[in-house]
Amino acid sequence: MVNHITAAIRDNKKASILAPIFVCFEVIFEVLIPVVMAILIDKGIDAGDQGEILRLGGILIVMAVCALIFGVLAGGAAADASAGLARNLRHDIYHHVQNFSFANIDKFSTAGIVTRLTTDVTNVQNAYQMIIRVAVRAPVMLVFAFAMTVYISPRLATIYLCAIPILGIGLALIISRVHGLFTQVFDTYDELNNVVQENLTGIRVVKSFVREDFEKKKFGTISEKLFRGFLKAERLIILNMPLMQFCVYACLLLISWIGARLVVGGSMTTGALTSMFNYTFQILMSLMMLSMVMVMVIMARSSAERIEEILEEESSLKSKPDGVREVPDGSVDFENVSFSYVGDPNNTSLNHIDLHIRSGETVGILGGTGASKTTLVQLIPRLYDVTVGTVKVGGIDVREYDLEVLRNEVAMVLQKNTLFSGTIKENLRWGNEHATDEEIERVCRLAQADPFIQEMPDKYDTYIEQGGTNVSGGQKQRLCIARALLKKPKILILDDSTSAVDTKTDALIRQAFREEIPDTTKFIIAQRISSVQDADHILVLDDGHISAYGTHEELLKTSQIYQEVFASQQKGGEEDA
Repeated sequence: MVNHITAAIRDNKKASILAPIFVCFEVIFEVLIPVVMAILIDKGIDAGDQGEILRLGGILIVMAVCALIFGVLAGGAAADASAGLARNLRHDIYHHVQNFSFANIDKFSTAGIVTRLTTDVTNVQNAYQMIIRVAVRAPVMLVFAFAMTVYISPRLATIYLCAIPILGIGLALIISRVHGLFTQVFDTYDELNNVVQENLTGIRVVKSFVREDFEKKKFGTISEKLFRGFLKAERLIILNMPLMQFCVYACLLLISWIGARLVVGGSMTTGALTSMFNYTFQILMSLMMLSMVMVMVIMARSSAERIEEILEEESSLKSKPDGVREVPDGSVDFENVSFSYVGDPNNTSLNHIDLHIRSGETVGILGGTGASKTTLVQLIPRLYDVTVGTVKVGGIDVREYDLEVLRNEVAMVLQKNTLFSGTIKENLRWGNEHATDEEIERVCRLAQADPFIQEMPDKYDTYIEQGGTNVSGGQKQRLCIARALLKKPKILILDDSTSAVDTKTDALIRQAFREEIPDTTKFIIAQRISSVQDADHILVLDDGHISAYGTHEELLKTSQIYQEVFASQQKGGEEDA
C-alpha cells in the first residue's frame, strides 16, 4: 500500500521535502517565544527596565514574523505536494483501469471505480497533507517543548510524562475500533454511487414507469445506511476530544498548584511559570494535532487499501510482449470452445463450440435471451478469454496477438450503443482519428446515416449530447455502425445493432455491406430473421450450445427452433399487414 502511494509522489518530491523543513523552522521559533517572554517578564517587566522590554519585545516580533513566514511556506509546499499526489494517483488509477478486461470491470463495478477516483483519492490527499505538515509539526513541537520544560523545571515536566501514556492508550483503542467502520462506510459509498448512476442513466425509464417514489425510497435506504455508518464511526472518534481536554485541564491544574508553590518558595520565577503554561498548551495541542492526524490516517488507510485493490489488480487479459503484429485475414475458428464468466469449467455459458468461418463470409446469429450470442462474439476481439479451447483469427490463436493490433482489426457495434459528448465528426473519428471528411461521409452513406445527418442544423458538425440523448435510437445505431466501418476492419460484429431501424433501412445497410465491404467478415446478431436470412450461414444458439448451423433454406428444413421463430415472425408480419 505504502509503495503505491510513495510512487505517486514523483514530481512532488521537492515540495514534500520542503514542507517538513519549513515546519521545523516554524516550530523552533514558536518554541523559543515562551523563553523570550519569560526573560521579558523577569528582567524587563518585574525589573522595570524599559530598554530591556523594548529590546526583548522587538525580538519577539521578529520571531513571530519568522514563524508566520515559515508557516505560510510550509502550508504552500504541503498543498502543492498533496495536490500533486492526488493528481498522480488519479492518473495511475485511470490509466491502470484502461488496461482492465471486462471481467476486471465487473469485479469492481463502475460506481466502485468512480468512488476510488474521487472520494478515496481525496481522503489520501488530505491525509498526506496532514502527514507532511501536521504530523511533522506535532512531534517536533512535542519534543522541543518538552525539552524546554525539563530545562525550566524537571519536577513539573514529569506531569507530562503521566499524561502522554493516557492519551496514547486512549487513541490506540479508538483507532483499532474505527478503522473497520470506515472500511464499511466506503463500501457503502460504492453502493450509493451505483444507485445514483443507475437512476440518472435510466431516468427516462424511471419517469415513463412513474417509479420516482421507488427510486427515492431506494436512495433513502442506502443514504440512511451511510449515515448510520458514519455516525457510528464519528461517535468513537469524538471520544478523543474529551480525553484530550481532560489531560489538558489536569496538567494545567497540577502545574498551577505545584508551580505556585515553587514561585512562593522562591525556586521558580513568575516568567518561568508563565512559560510553563505556554509549553503546556504547546505540548497538549501537539498531542491534539496528532490525534487529528490519526483520524485522517484512519480514514485514508481505508481509502488507500481500496486504491491499492485497483492498482494491484492484474488484468485477466494480457497482451503478449512479442505478440503477432498483423492479422492475416478475417477468418474465425472456434475449436471446442467453452466459456465461463467465473472461470469455472463446470459453470459455463458456452459449451463445446466448434465453428469455422472463412474470411469475407457473413454469419447471422440467432437465439433466445440468455443463449450467449453476445458472449460468443466477445471472444473474437478477446474481450474475454476462453475457459476451454481456442479462438483463432486469421488462423492464429487470439492470445498470440498484440491486443491493440487484434482489436483494431475487429470492429464491434455493441448491444448498448454509446455516443460521447462532441460533434458527429468527433464521435465518428473514434473509429479512425485521421479519417477525412470524405471517408466519414462515405461510411455514413453505407450505414444509412447520411440522410438524417444532412437534415440536422449543423450537419456533421452537429453537437451530440452526452450519451447521444439528442438523437433517436435508430440514429444512434446507424452512427455507431458508421463509426465501426471507419476502422476498415477485417471483422465486423453487429450485436443486435439494427433493432431500432426499420426493415427497409436494415436491408439497405446489409446491401451496402455486401457491395462495399465484401472482404470483411461480418457477424450479425439479430432477433429478426429478415436481418440474417441472406447471410452465407446462420448460427442458431440454444443455452450456450450450437443448435443448428446452415443457410436460411437449410435451417427451414432441419432446425425446429429456426422454423418456430420464422413461423412466428411470418405470422406477426401478416397480422401487422
